[in-house]
Amino acid sequence: MSKKVLIISYYWPPSGGSGVQRWLKFVKYLPGLGWEPYVFTPENPSFALRDESLLQDVPAEAEIIRFPIWEPYDMFFKLSNAVGGKKPEGSNTIAYGKEKTFFQKVSTWIRGNLLIPDPRVFWVKPSVRFLNEFLRENNIKTIITTGPPHSIHLIGYNLKKKNPGLRWLADFRDPWSEWGFLDSLMVGGMARRIHRRLEAKVLRSADIVITITPFYVRRFEALSGRKVVWLSNGYDDDDFRKFEIQQTQKFVIRHVGIVNEKCDPKPFMKAIEELSIENQEFGRLVHVDFVGEVHPQFRGFVETSAAMSRFTTFTSSVPHRELITLYGKSSLLLLVLTGYKDAEGYMPGKLFEYLATGLPVIGTGPENGDASGILSETKAGEMLDAGKIGLIKRKVMVRFNEWKEGSTIVSSKAEKKYSRSEITKKLADLL
Repeated sequence: MSKKVLIISYYWPPSGGSGVQRWLKFVKYLPGLGWEPYVFTPENPSFALRDESLLQDVPAEAEIIRFPIWEPYDMFFKLSNAVGGKKPEGSNTIAYGKEKTFFQKVSTWIRGNLLIPDPRVFWVKPSVRFLNEFLRENNIKTIITTGPPHSIHLIGYNLKKKNPGLRWLADFRDPWSEWGFLDSLMVGGMARRIHRRLEAKVLRSADIVITITPFYVRRFEALSGRKVVWLSNGYDDDDFRKFEIQQTQKFVIRHVGIVNEKCDPKPFMKAIEELSIENQEFGRLVHVDFVGEVHPQFRGFVETSAAMSRFTTFTSSVPHRELITLYGKSSLLLLVLTGYKDAEGYMPGKLFEYLATGLPVIGTGPENGDASGILSETKAGEMLDAGKIGLIKRKVMVRFNEWKEGSTIVSSKAEKKYSRSEITKKLADLL
């Protein structure tokens, strides 16, 4: 007889992006390990990316409970459209961009200092009321909360208070009180103290605390004085079962994912620009493609250079299944951690998909961080300090020459331990 577990997550298909895939893939593989998953998620969430193709990964055994949510973002969108003449693209838009309108500055301050821990906090009380009965009626004794948004953890905290015998796993996909995103939101001292107090309640009360990188494990252990479990992101074998690498006419360097105000690909692009000028053949054959949302300032930086404009393209977000095909039309995959706070502990979900392709990976960021460790372990590539432009140029030229000789695939092994199915076994052991 299957055991039951309730997963509480704001992000769920048709929401797109990497944040949704972690628990979507866990839910996909849990039924095969003897668990019957229930997923509690908003009925009408506000999200920027939509990917209908991810719905195909939801297993028939999962019961999805969609519960209404009220979010201030809906009001913000309407006001922004009326007052600013420009509608934001998504829930985090107010945090990005250095030249904000007065309305955007005020909105960002309100978001950061009055809506704590985040604008989804209004979903906590009604969700707790509903779930308190739902858990009892369905005899569910184990729950999982995943954040951000970190208000989701407050649902777990309150359910645990009402039901002390409930087993609760709190999953942190990003830091909370130490999250660099709080800087973008102009969060003041008093608001930060409230964040720390709420975070401490969750860290103290959850039966198990989970996070996604070794660095985050160390930080949450330091904050809580307790053991924290590393449960990494990964790649899904099913996504790559028919994956093929195609020999391209151009040397295609492809970056996948959001380029926000914290992500800084400019040093890498300067290196490519210099190479394109110094080496005519390279300049003729190189093509850099950014797939996903790109910050206007970075796009402007590229467009001010005739050379960069010639070899750079911007591809809007594509459904995940189409993204796998795009990977196969690449020669070198780019990972940019430069600019992020605590970048040594950042391992985005796309890193594991990069590994699954078998293509070489080049990254800019900490040379001794968690991402660097995995690239070294799998022999897939390396992280380079963004300040070492000369080294970046030499490494790119090595890959370019390999590509010219028809040798694009590296001897990387996307180790089985980083597959979603194997990581779900670890989750099942914890459960």
